[in-house]
Amino acid sequence: MGPITDDGRPIFIQIAEKIEDDIIGGGLPEESQVPSTNQFASFYQINPATAAKGVNLLVDQGILYKKRGIGMFVTSGARETLIEKRKELFYEQYVITMIHEAKKLGITIDQLTNMVKRGDDL
Repeated sequence: MGPITDDGRPIFIQIAEKIEDDIIGGGLPEESQVPSTNQFASFYQINPATAAKGVNLLVDQGILYKKRGIGMFVTSGARETLIEKRKELFYEQYVITMIHEAKKLGITIDQLTNMVKRGDDL
C-alpha cells in the first residue's frame, strides 16, 4: 500500500482507489479478504470512519462484499469490472483530451498514431 497524498481528492476516494489498484494488480485476488477498516485506518493514520467510507464505496459498486462476522472480500469478476471502468476513464480523460489538442495543433490522426507508436519504445 502506498501513501495517501494531499492531492485535493477526498481520502476515502484515495482508499477506494488503492484497493482498486491492488485488485487490478493482482495483490488482492478475487474472493480474497481485504484488510479491515481498522487496519486501513491504522496504516494510513486516518479515522476508521473515513476508511469505512472508502470500503463502502466499493461495496456499493459491487467490487467488495461483506461476509457477516468475517470481513470484506473481493467480488468474483471485480478485476475485469475495474479494468473496463479504468479503460473508459482513460479514454475520457486522456484520449479525448489528446485528440482535441492534436486537432488544435493541426496534427492528423496518422501523425498522432505515429507519435503514440514512437512512445511504445519507452
